[in-house]
Amino acid sequence: MSALASRIAGAPISWGVCEVPGWGYQLPPEVVLEQMRGIGLQATEFGPDGFLPQNPDAKVETLVSYDLRAVGQFVPVVLHDPDHDPLPEVLSAIDSLVLAQASTVVIAASTGQDGYDARPVLEEEQWESLLHNLDRIDAAATENGLRATLHPHVGTMIESGQEALQVVEGSSIALCLDTGHLLIGGGDPVAIAEQHPDRIGHVHLKDVRLDLARQAQEGSLTYMQAVAQGMYVPLGDGDVPIDRIVRSLEASGYTGWYVLEQDTILDVDPAGSDLEPIGDVSRSVGYLMSIALD
Repeated sequence: MSALASRIAGAPISWGVCEVPGWGYQLPPEVVLEQMRGIGLQATEFGPDGFLPQNPDAKVETLVSYDLRAVGQFVPVVLHDPDHDPLPEVLSAIDSLVLAQASTVVIAASTGQDGYDARPVLEEEQWESLLHNLDRIDAAATENGLRATLHPHVGTMIESGQEALQVVEGSSIALCLDTGHLLIGGGDPVAIAEQHPDRIGHVHLKDVRLDLARQAQEGSLTYMQAVAQGMYVPLGDGDVPIDRIVRSLEASGYTGWYVLEQDTILDVDPAGSDLEPIGDVSRSVGYLMSIALD
């Protein structure tokens, strides 16, 4: 699995950079990108709107200045509302991704509300709209030389393993396998990796403390509270069998990216303290490299 080492990417969320209002202290891009480069990462996802310049050329130039390439972008859009067309938002993201020679657009089925602490239940008509829109997005991405993936995500309309399987059965779109969100949402990321490897187009690697995940599932903690208390940990420190998932994907012929994501909330600027996210990300890189060398 030596080729795996060249397919490890970063994500700004591991440095606490998030699209959710009130998420926490937001580190500037020059700090995040410099630290990514400093620990040997060669690529990153774009991060939320506003993290990098809005202009596509400037966005790409910023990454190039740090010797980084783009692999994709997380794009939360409303898919279930029959009166809302999500395609213009997705096409706007696709334009930047094509210019950056990225590979993947990562779609989340947004509730239309801020944050990930609550979500409504879909009616049959809304499910039909959601699946139809996923097929439209998949076709648009393919037409532009990209791969579209649907990201099961806590607090979105596609959260659980069962909902992910409904997407597999009802749409042509590939999945972004997020090992943390699937577990927290009540799914089994190992089963998805082993039973549906042909539908996995992108991977977000997260490790999770199951005790805090269960509190989030039960509602004794909101999702944001669980993140703030350290629900996400460096790879190998939690309860997700990352090694088994990666080995299964590699054995099945997966050749895509492994994006390291340890969702983090920063209360203050962590510069010069033990709270700097770079330490945890470095540990995750080391853990994944140890799997690659097995």
